Amino acid sequence: MKLSDFDFELPEELIAVRPARPRSSARLLLAEGDGIADRHVYDLPDILRPGDRLVLNDTKVIPARLSGLRRRGEAEARIEVTLLEPRPGGLWTALVKPLRKWKEGEVVTFSPELSATLEGREDEQALISFNLEGEDFDAALAQAGSMPLPPYIAAKRPADDADKADYQTIWAEHPGAVAAPTASLHFDDAVMKALEARGVNFTHVTLHVGAGTFLPVKVDDIRDHKMHAEWGEVTDRAAGEIAATKAEGGLVIPVGTTALRLIESAATSGAILPWQGETDIFITPGFRFNVADGLMTNFHLPKSTLMMLVSALMGVEHIRAIYAHAIHENYRFFSYGDASLLLP
Repeated sequence: MKLSDFDFELPEELIAVRPARPRSSARLLLAEGDGIADRHVYDLPDILRPGDRLVLNDTKVIPARLSGLRRRGEAEARIEVTLLEPRPGGLWTALVKPLRKWKEGEVVTFSPELSATLEGREDEQALISFNLEGEDFDAALAQAGSMPLPPYIAAKRPADDADKADYQTIWAEHPGAVAAPTASLHFDDAVMKALEARGVNFTHVTLHVGAGTFLPVKVDDIRDHKMHAEWGEVTDRAAGEIAATKAEGGLVIPVGTTALRLIESAATSGAILPWQGETDIFITPGFRFNVADGLMTNFHLPKSTLMMLVSALMGVEHIRAIYAHAIHENYRFFSYGDASLLLP
């Protein structure tokens, strides 16, 4: 298929720059079979059945955006750093602006506690090491860093203190993501308690979302696109819970494309198994879903790999109709936008 098959026109004013408050008051487009209905996230307990299972990504977004100073004698330069992923030996890959002003071996100071040294370059990315590690590093980063908002939000406003809560799920546990699993941002304590009372089950998995999730597709034939790899884990317990739900006839519904990509990576044999490693699974129309019976997800960028994924789940033409409905009804798009529940 061609990249143009996944394009659509989106009015600029539908791009959300702040989330709904409370979280579960966000709108929810329910696409079930051929039908489309306008609901809200707080309606989920009425939509899902006892015995259904939501699969939740418990990655934790780190405040990966840093601003610091590089000094050479009396001369100073402002250096902006966005952390991408940790490497063995205490290194991090990072996007640096302007990279040309930071020489190998030089130190950039981000706060009285936190600084980093440029150790090398890899393609257009920097390899840096910090002066702290472990809990000391986590604490200093929490103070000095800001949330790495998606480019389409960052272009409209800077990150602020509100984003440290808004851009994190209520069940975030394992630090390592530089982007949030955004469909999960709609869940608050009230809707979780209502779902539990309904008899809906929850399983936690971990996929550390990388900055590559925002990279554009640059090829016309989508078969030529190379996906970024992200680290994830499906534990023995998680695999067992999901398998039991499948066996008992309940629906397994990942919350977010990250959870879906992970459980399908763990089920390439046809059944869900414990799994750990890096996945670069690329889900496009024609893909056979072995685990996911549906998907709760936000509305995605035109011509993105995530548009291809939802098209694989629902069908290209039906997704076009769903998105046309969302635009006509003024749903809010992208990371801080509204949600959809896709049940093919």
